Amino acid sequence: MTDCIIVGSGLMGMLSARELKKAGMDVLVLEKGELGKESSWAGGGILSPLHPWRYPDEVGQLAKIGHQTYPQIARELFEESGVDPQYLRSGLLVLNSHEQAQALAWAEKWSMNLSVLTDADSIQAIAPGVADTFEQGLWLPDIAQMRNPRLVKAARGSLDSLGIKYHEHTSVEKLNIHNAKINSVIANGKTYHTNQVLIAGGAWSGEILKEFQQPPAIEPVKGQMILFEPVPNLLKSMLLIDNHYLIPRKDGRILCGSSIEHTGFDKSTSSDIQQDLLASATEILPALASLQIEHHWAGLRPGSPDGVPYIGRHNEVEGLYINAGHFRNGVILGIGSCRKIAAEIIQNA
Repeated sequence: MTDCIIVGSGLMGMLSARELKKAGMDVLVLEKGELGKESSWAGGGILSPLHPWRYPDEVGQLAKIGHQTYPQIARELFEESGVDPQYLRSGLLVLNSHEQAQALAWAEKWSMNLSVLTDADSIQAIAPGVADTFEQGLWLPDIAQMRNPRLVKAARGSLDSLGIKYHEHTSVEKLNIHNAKINSVIANGKTYHTNQVLIAGGAWSGEILKEFQQPPAIEPVKGQMILFEPVPNLLKSMLLIDNHYLIPRKDGRILCGSSIEHTGFDKSTSSDIQQDLLASATEILPALASLQIEHHWAGLRPGSPDGVPYIGRHNEVEGLYINAGHFRNGVILGIGSCRKIAAEIIQNA
């Protein structure tokens, strides 16, 4: 019998498995596809909620843990896996925001460094080459990023290093429950016995739990992104305006995201969205107009009401837990979420 089975191997599943294993538990991760290849792979990796002052305190508390903890987590993942997740404190410049009062109040509450910029010269000093139409902004110099494909590769390497078992291409078909308690999981026709199950299936978590009376309100929300060919030193800081952002990577590539589309589990890309992203990118940083788009992809975020994730025990079944629904903020909220759910599982083991 396994101490805990985790359903889903995105960042929530892998970091939760890591926390439980380090506490001495025997863990098995079941993944319908490949480890970390859904939204955890597809995202931008900004280590902050976008416009963080718009979120309730539950999100702020988890984000604070992420801000404080990720430098060490990135080092540990690198040491355990040999893969550098490219933690980089590049700062975040929010352009043309009219929420200065809310932002300053948020910064004071959560002890975050934030400056209000009121002229184009101040913006150019931080991000040379930004369009001269931008004359005000909010500068958060301590906001960092990680490169999602490398982050999930490092997390997978950590699982291997720690001896955490996982099965890919293994779809969970049924959660076996007796007397309102979980006792096993059936996946690919095989029964796995356990008294504790953690659902960390990202956008699919609601589907996994749909047989219950009150399934979590988690739905897929597609986001498309584009990646520009590398040009060294073109952009040093992350830029955000409304829901679109530019993220400079260490190798000179610049990522632009992202759309918000309610199209079910469809992960296809479209030329119309690509053109919208390109137009937004070049409006912010005109030099991008001369660069080639190197890659265009889509991922499915686990949308939830108000962007507040579900973290805790399922209210109908003993031994059944959930860690999902992080919407656009899975990376920054991930370590706090996983430590919170791991502590609850350990306490009830």
